[in-house]
Amino acid sequence: MRWDLCCVKCLGVLPYASLFATILLYAGVALFCGCGHEALSGTATILQNYFEVVRAPVETLDVLTMIDILKYVIYGVAAAFFVYGILLMVEGFFTTGAIRDLYGDFKITACGRCVSAWFIMLTYIFFLAWLGVTAFTSLPVFMYFNIWTICQNTTVVEGANLCLDLRQFGMVTIGEERKVCTGSEKFFKMCESNELDMTFHLFVCALAGAGAAVIAMVHYLMVLSANWAYVKDACRMQKYEDIKSKEEQELHDIHSTRSKERLNAYT
Repeated sequence: MRWDLCCVKCLGVLPYASLFATILLYAGVALFCGCGHEALSGTATILQNYFEVVRAPVETLDVLTMIDILKYVIYGVAAAFFVYGILLMVEGFFTTGAIRDLYGDFKITACGRCVSAWFIMLTYIFFLAWLGVTAFTSLPVFMYFNIWTICQNTTVVEGANLCLDLRQFGMVTIGEERKVCTGSEKFFKMCESNELDMTFHLFVCALAGAGAAVIAMVHYLMVLSANWAYVKDACRMQKYEDIKSKEEQELHDIHSTRSKERLNAYT
């Protein structure tokens, strides 16, 4: 019986909007980090096998080193937003409990309002960051789409001499010539390989994950803003009830004093 009551109480204060946003955030971050990591590994394989890009010395920052750095950044993003999603869920639980149990033992404090405002500001910053990540992820999708389209239309471009030069994308220095042309054997091997098709679709999935994270941040902003407005109104109501109870107590004390004075005067 007590367990059923506990379940009912937990469901009563469950922040469904925050729960939905957290699930969407975790799904988007997992899709972005998992697919992005594998897409970067596939990009490194393509660069090494078909464009003959070699790893530079340790003190030099080349494209393969940048890919390794981006992989570590993905690890950090996954861990950071896993923790952030938990924090937002906890904040949603406390805010929902504060609104529904306003007249109980749990009271809204100034610290709680400051924490809610801080989460709104931080979520807005993360929203802008994920917009930038989405825009950045769209670049390799566009590049791979062009390469994939050329590979799918090899009969159309058979007579043309088209070359994919890494210098155009800033991946190598101007002095290095790393390119693959449509009539070469490497180009046909690259188009027939699974790395190109898989890497392209992995980048598309990573872009979809980043878009889902953006939607989750927007949803979080709406939830946090609504909670902030509810908490602000609840604080005003709480102050009104406190003032009202004090006035009623004062009136009660005045009536009690007058009753005692009349009783003393009568006796």
